[in-house]
Order: sequence, then structure tokens, then C-alpha cells
Amino acid sequence: MKTQNVLSVNKTLPYDATFLKVFISLPQINEIASSISKNSIVEGANEIAWALKALMLTDLTTLAGDDTAANVRRLCVRACLPFEPELFDKYVERRLLPEIHCAAVCVYPARVEDAHKTLKQYGKLKDISIAAVATGFPTGQYGLQTRLGEIGYAIEAGATEIDIVINRQLALVGDWEGVYNEVVLMRKACGERAHLKTILAIGELGSMENVYKASMVCMLAGADFIKTSTGKEAVNATLPVGLVMIFAIQEFKRRTGQIVGLKPAGGVRTVRDAIAWMTLVKQTLGMHWLQPHLFRFGASGLLDDVEKVVRDGIAKLKQA
Repeated sequence: MKTQNVLSVNKTLPYDATFLKVFISLPQINEIASSISKNSIVEGANEIAWALKALMLTDLTTLAGDDTAANVRRLCVRACLPFEPELFDKYVERRLLPEIHCAAVCVYPARVEDAHKTLKQYGKLKDISIAAVATGFPTGQYGLQTRLGEIGYAIEAGATEIDIVINRQLALVGDWEGVYNEVVLMRKACGERAHLKTILAIGELGSMENVYKASMVCMLAGADFIKTSTGKEAVNATLPVGLVMIFAIQEFKRRTGQIVGLKPAGGVRTVRDAIAWMTLVKQTLGMHWLQPHLFRFGASGLLDDVEKVVRDGIAKLKQA
């Protein structure tokens, strides 16, 4: 058993169906998201800064059937050391440069111990979280006790964040209290040993109203984050969906005072994608939300584009 710190986690609140009352104008949502996307283009040094910001908000992810200890180790090393420090020496004193690393690594429960060993070796266990997908990821089509047991297994192996999938079958028949009751049990399984990130699988919920309702019941159940997707659906993170989830976060905060984070996952592959999301959050929730304890990207390929943008941008600055 790994040593677990007591974490500050969100409280479970009583189920209240009045939180689910919503009317969403899809054309208006799409218009707002499109406008924000058009105004999110940055260049030059600003693009480098935003790219590095995106990196430090990323849960670097590998969720493949052929994951091994070796490739999880490589993932963790890359999360710890994405750039050589001397790359920035000409532009900022190294002592003034913030430590650049990913916010977390995200793996299957069976690979958590591999991630824990590597991060411990590099002295990063306090800086980089270990997130584990659980509860029958990505489908959730397992018995409830099996799903709950998977949470405990991942935490015992060293996970400090658990990304659970909600029961879409209950959501699709409108049994929102049933969804709530299951997530409450998952919150209890995490306790104060791990933060709970609830994956809505928005591409399988059928409507924006269902996205809003799923967000609300997960937050009532005690979620620390609401997350768009598993990355395995046909439709994953999109700005209109993100805006609906943000509206739910805002309304939940207004009514309860409880703050919940947001994690887009699946489909965020480029720095421009990431900047569009960060702009959306900045203009709705505020710049203070762009911190790892409130906002994350779930991504496997984003870091490739971050590296390209940063290295190309620095090369251009050197030529100027």
C-alpha cells in the first residue's frame, strides 16, 4: 500500500431535482463558442507562453491495450522533463523560470504502480498527479461492485485522482437519481485519498440538456472535476459542449458555493485547440480557473504540438 495524503475534496450534497431544470438554445451556444474560437488566435512569444501553459495543465495520457511498464515509464519521463531547461536560457533566467512539467499522467489502474515508481524516482510525486481511469472505462458496462473495487485497487497502487465513467444507460432513460447514487458511492470509494473526476461521455448522452443534467448530478454527488469524454467516443471535447458544462459549473457554484473543475478530453490535439479552450474558460469562469486544480486537458498527442510550437517559436525569436 502506498502512503496516501489526505486531500481536500468536494462534499456530497443531497439530490435535488431542481438543479436539473434547464433550457438550452443550441444556436446560441454554437454562436458563442464560434465567436470565442475566432478570437483565440495568438502568435509569436504569446503563442509560446500559451503553449507552455497548456502543457502545465495537461494530464498526459496513455490508454492503449498494448501499454507496458516501459511505455508508461517513457510517458512519465516526458511529463517530468518535456524540455531541456537551457532551451529558454537566452530569454529568461533559469532561477526565474517556473518548473515546466505536466499536471498529471493518466493510465489504466494496472499501470498505476509503474507510473508511481517512475515519478518517485524523479522526485515528482508531489508535483505530478497520477490519474487512473476506473469503473469499467470506457463503457462502464460492468457490475457496480466491480467498478467500485477498481477504484480501491487504483488508489492502493498510488493513484491520487480517479477518472470514473458515469452510467450512460441510466442517463439515457432519465434516471438521474440513479446516476447520482452511483457517483455518490464512487465519491465514498475515493474518500479523501483521491480526487474524483467524472467522465460524462458527452458523445453518448444524446442532447445538450443531458450534458447539463449529467454535469449537475455529478457535482451534487461530490465530483471534484467534470470531464467531457473518454476519448473513445465518436464525438469528444467540443467548445459548445464545454460551454454547457461551464454554465452548469457556474450555476452550481452560485447555488452551493462549491467549486468544480473542468477537464476537456479527446480531440484536443493542437496548441490552437488548447488556446481556444483556455480562452473559453478565461472569458466565462475567469483567468484564475486556468490552474491545475481547476482545469485540465486530457490528451495523448497535445504535447507533440506543444513541443513543435515552442521549439519553432524560439528558433524564430533567435533569428529576429
